[in-house]
Amino acid sequence: MVYNKTIILKDGRECLLKNGTAADGAACLDLFLRTHEQTDFLASYPDECTMTAESESEFLQKASDSDNEIEILAVVNGQTVGSAGIEAHGSSSKMRHRADFGISVDCEYWGLGIGNALMDACLSCAVKAGYKQIELGVVATNDKAISLYQKKGFVEYGRNPKAFVSRHSGYQEMILMRKEL
Repeated sequence: MVYNKTIILKDGRECLLKNGTAADGAACLDLFLRTHEQTDFLASYPDECTMTAESESEFLQKASDSDNEIEILAVVNGQTVGSAGIEAHGSSSKMRHRADFGISVDCEYWGLGIGNALMDACLSCAVKAGYKQIELGVVATNDKAISLYQKKGFVEYGRNPKAFVSRHSGYQEMILMRKEL
């Protein structure tokens, strides 16, 4: 899928929201490593990353060429500072109505509206792709993310009390959320 929109952040700077392509592989890998170092709310640690710039380029190009998946990048002053995407939950007729959502934003850019804008962009793309439901998982102590998801109409449908094992805090509970489109 293709997406391209410029927004104005809360601090007055411009932010380009665009679908990632093969040319963005190195920048996306750098963002992945930064964000996974900055917070304990994501599914892995930077030292566990097996992606390369080439594999990230391939992933981004595949999503860009897809009619039902996308990875949207937030770019400020030429630097990739956030990403969010939708991925098909499955291809069988029983599951093709569902999409999975994921998001990460560099902590230096939290509170500027990037997460909100990325979420709106992904929800718009999910509707365009024909999905009827979008799903996500969020660590139960990630209050800011939960608040954003609820504001966008996501509702809790379950919990996994031992979804992650943090190196810093032990088990982390995962809240499973969904939104009907």
